[in-house]
Amino acid sequence: MSTVRSKTDLTQGPLFLRIILFTLPLVATGFLQLLFNAADLVVVGRYSGPMSSAAVGSCGSLINLIVQLFMGLSVGAGVMAAQDFGAKRYDDVRRLISTSVVASVVGGIVVAVFGFIMAEPLLALMETPDEVMAEAVPYMRAYFCGMPACLLYNYLASILRSYGDTRRPLIFLSVSGVVNVIFNLVAVLGFGLGALGVGIATAASQYASAVMIVLYMLRTDGPCRIEGLALDARKLGRMILIGLPAGIQSTLFSLSNTLIQSTVNGYGPIVIAGNSVAGSLDGFAYMAQNSTYHAALTFVGYHVGAGKHERIRRISLLCCAEALVLGAITASVLVGFGPQLLTIYTSPENRDAVIAAGMNRLTTLGLTYCFCGLMEVGCGTIRGMGKAFLPMVVSLVGSCVFRIVWIEKVCPLDPTNIKLLYISYPISWILTAAAHFVCCIFAYRALDRRRRLSAPEA
Repeated sequence: MSTVRSKTDLTQGPLFLRIILFTLPLVATGFLQLLFNAADLVVVGRYSGPMSSAAVGSCGSLINLIVQLFMGLSVGAGVMAAQDFGAKRYDDVRRLISTSVVASVVGGIVVAVFGFIMAEPLLALMETPDEVMAEAVPYMRAYFCGMPACLLYNYLASILRSYGDTRRPLIFLSVSGVVNVIFNLVAVLGFGLGALGVGIATAASQYASAVMIVLYMLRTDGPCRIEGLALDARKLGRMILIGLPAGIQSTLFSLSNTLIQSTVNGYGPIVIAGNSVAGSLDGFAYMAQNSTYHAALTFVGYHVGAGKHERIRRISLLCCAEALVLGAITASVLVGFGPQLLTIYTSPENRDAVIAAGMNRLTTLGLTYCFCGLMEVGCGTIRGMGKAFLPMVVSLVGSCVFRIVWIEKVCPLDPTNIKLLYISYPISWILTAAAHFVCCIFAYRALDRRRRLSAPEA
């Protein structure tokens, strides 16, 4: 075992303060990631019109559907790293880092090739209007060219977060965000490339963030150092065992969102554009809530590795409280200033209609995002305890299956009322959150029972 000592032992000190300090950079990092898409939508919405805006927005759920399966392995890397850091198994961490670099680059190339080839047929399958398809296909192909860098960054950032370092990923995303905005303006205003231009800008920013995190991890002297490129079969197997269910779970969420996007596409370009820009805004609320997932997963995993199981319940409760506070803040902003924020994204052409369509989504989802946060905390707690398949099954039933049934059975009752479609989100969050926390109770009892059985007799 390595003798390196962690400078960020998450099992020491007051939990409340540590969780807050851990989460705030995550919230900021998530916001910066969303600014990539926000910058895309703002630039094309104001300077290329609603068709380009609809093209960018209509690709989001489909891109997530394809990417999330491979991105889930980064969750596996994060869980393994948190438990290894907690147990101070730093040599295992270095082997995990080496394996993650190889797996992310290879997986990114596979995703890039698949997305580039299948962009047009998949968008057609979603019934994307022809006038939107003309710009959506090149945007999606350009976006997928950045996938090797996107996966590489996210795998390594997941390991850094498990070490307790949420500050450096924030710095790297800040720089790449500036790159994204500059390239957006040059491509759209300078070369008139429309949606294709912002796709190229996004891919360039992903390579910028990947280069920065790799350079840092090559030079650091701590346990997060990259030392060679070797694929450890045992590490990869465990990463897949933990991360694949997480990827499938994210894919299932994306599948339900893709079905919802397909339904939205039937309302025409104005509603598509309004849904896209509103989705970009309430994505900030989701990222705030998703930070509580990473906090729960990392802190629980770290304490499991350190054998300090008695603090797990308190970690989960504190993360729930954090989710409720973040939900109240984001709801106030989205609902109170929604029209003004939507104006930033839209050109004068059809502005009022696009804003009205966007507010239909914001007023329905904005007030209920705290339930999404509770769902995320429950999922992160279970996964931090090493349960991989349980949250996947719960999400399959509580979100994917429920939303499909809702689209097929409830939406046709009033096909002109798009709010009936949007309400499926908060209902699925509530159902899934409740199921997750029931599973948390059983998972904790099983963990505690194993601890007592393995403890030496006095």
